[in-house]
Amino acid sequence: MEKIIKIAKGEEKADLVLKNARVINVFSEEIYDADIALCDGLIAGVASGYQGKEEIDLNGKYVSPSFIDGHVHIESSMLLPAEFAKMVVPSGTTTIVADPHEISNVMGLQGISFMREASKNLPLDVYMTLPSCVPATFLETSGVDLNSYDLALLIDAPWVLGIAEMMNFPGVVACDSAVLSKIKLGLEKSKRIDGHAPHLSGKDLNAYVAAGIRSDHECTTCEEAIEKLRLGMYLMVREATGARDLEPLIPVLKKYNTRKCMFVTDDRHPQHLKKHISRMVKKAVELGLDPIKAVQMASLNTAEYFNLKNLGAVAPGFKADLLVLDNLKDFEPEIVIKNGKIVARNGSMTVNLDSLKPPALRGSVNIKYLYHDDLKIKVPKGKTRVKTINVLPKQLITKCSFENPEVKDGHANSNIKDDILKIAVIERHKATGNIGLGFVKGFGLKSGAIASTVAHDSHNMIVIGTNDEDMYYAAVELVKSQGGKIVVENKKTLAHLKLPVAGLMSDKTAEEVQVQIKQLDEAAAKIGCKIGEPFMSMAFLSLSVIPELKITDKGLIDVNKFEVTDLFV
Repeated sequence: MEKIIKIAKGEEKADLVLKNARVINVFSEEIYDADIALCDGLIAGVASGYQGKEEIDLNGKYVSPSFIDGHVHIESSMLLPAEFAKMVVPSGTTTIVADPHEISNVMGLQGISFMREASKNLPLDVYMTLPSCVPATFLETSGVDLNSYDLALLIDAPWVLGIAEMMNFPGVVACDSAVLSKIKLGLEKSKRIDGHAPHLSGKDLNAYVAAGIRSDHECTTCEEAIEKLRLGMYLMVREATGARDLEPLIPVLKKYNTRKCMFVTDDRHPQHLKKHISRMVKKAVELGLDPIKAVQMASLNTAEYFNLKNLGAVAPGFKADLLVLDNLKDFEPEIVIKNGKIVARNGSMTVNLDSLKPPALRGSVNIKYLYHDDLKIKVPKGKTRVKTINVLPKQLITKCSFENPEVKDGHANSNIKDDILKIAVIERHKATGNIGLGFVKGFGLKSGAIASTVAHDSHNMIVIGTNDEDMYYAAVELVKSQGGKIVVENKKTLAHLKLPVAGLMSDKTAEEVQVQIKQLDEAAAKIGCKIGEPFMSMAFLSLSVIPELKITDKGLIDVNKFEVTDLFV
């Protein structure tokens, strides 16, 4: 403490001084000239005339607090944490609040511990919130069931900031004891309870907030955002790969107080990580938001929400997590400083992370022996029409229609001509033998099959195909690779991204994963797929909390009624 005080007074030289900076002050919401003195990973002082053992003359360039992502699932990037860090740090993100919800559905507390260990020693602070909904519903089989007693084992850890998105808002409103016990656990420890309540409104929303839930990242309309802000919720503005809400919500940010607003990415594929929170700041400014408020949303607001008291500002005693910006238009940092050290310059890392190796993890694709006949759908006497999942472009919501599959030898098969394709969800955690079978419309495959072990939220194996032979082949290949995404045709592999880490993440570099994702999309198009990102769309067909019709290993799900429904009409 004596050292930083003496440096702040100007009596001793700082470790590093950023000279002639234009400081973006997120407290006073102004920009002014100053030197910034750094010491032992902290900011010692912000004033003119500091001297350092090392000095960098910024010649009037801007210095901002580095950026924080307030809600992200690392697993959705299909990258291990070190590769994730390589993608986001050069663009200015040096802290994230991760929700290990995906790997928890596969491996429970072991999965959370794995993500924690794999996130150590990075130039990226990885805090976590504990998953609140594992499994998301009783209508699917997950690898683990995490209750409040399980979460209590980790809640006191300093890297745990609270309870993650409470998706089961009906359970909160209905005073479900198991749901409320998880909320009480977080509140008793004075930690945050994140929300997830799309379209919840009125008195039910009041009840949800009264329970102690303080944020939401599911707002897609101004009306929804304003109502939640008025009730004291923090607005997490999301820009994910599949859900982009910043532009629709910008009128709220321009008109109302933004101090309870922050930026989050939720779920992003690797190709959308390179420009991370920085792109959201840039987009917000382009849409008319004041640059200082945009930076504030990307730093201080998030830090204050999660009670990270020395983070998110350029001020004495705060962590020296800083960005040097040439202008307030593109927000692409020339220099990224983490804990007082330069970790990236001009979009590239300056530290090597290749030596960091994650801990070992058991295999996670454990299905009961699969026979060809397991994929057959027997047609009941007098019934030939089936309830069919209709995929809507760029939406997670699906519709239900009644369609006619091809019937041969008493079995229902894909009707390629009318785009009625067979879909299977195969339980992969406990070898129960559960297989949900149905039909889906909208993918347009003319031959072959596609399959994946990434299927929200329980991440069972999901397969869509034009014929049983290719569907079977695809499923077996994913067992061999212990997870992944695959495109097959005539029992031959056209493209295969192996995801051996919990069936969710690759052990390869970000560059290799991006190449393989492109190969998957091209191969899917080759066999007729008319959806731009088919694996993203397919992954949400088993999410049994989003209307109207979904499918899990337990069968076809009528989400409106929240029950398993008959396939045949």
